[in-house]
Order: sequence, then C-alpha cells, then structure tokens
Amino acid sequence: MKEQKWIHEGLITESLPNGMFWVRLDNENMILGYVSGRIRRSFIRILAGDRVKIEVSRYDSTKGRIIYRIRKKDSNKKN
Repeated sequence: MKEQKWIHEGLITESLPNGMFWVRLDNENMILGYVSGRIRRSFIRILAGDRVKIEVSRYDSTKGRIIYRIRKKDSNKKN
C-alpha cells in the first residue's frame, strides 16, 4: 500500500544549494523542501517569492517534496 501524503501550498523564503528551499506553508510552519525529479527534468526555475505545492509525508512533517510551481497571475493581460 502506498504511503499517504499531505499536499500543502506555501511560499519559498530562501534558496539553498542542491535544489533545496525553505518553504513557509500557509499555516505558518517552516519546512525544508526539495525539488522533485519531474521539475528538475523540465528545467523549471524556482526562486524566492514563488508559490509552490509541496507534498509532505505524514510521518516526517519537517521535510517535503516540491511538486508544482504555481504561476503568477499576469496583471497586464487583457480579458
């Protein structure tokens, strides 16, 4: 049986070496996040200030895997 994981949204606060980041979750917890292989393969750049979705294990809530970078809304776009 596959391990169940929680998915949270958060804000990247600091970039660390080797694709690791400090992420402040929406519930104000700080966790250490690392980039998933799919994001690494797709060359998606993640910078401080980006919003991300992060997958956290139920057994260790201090670390998580960044699975999605949420795009910023374009304010210059016309409807």
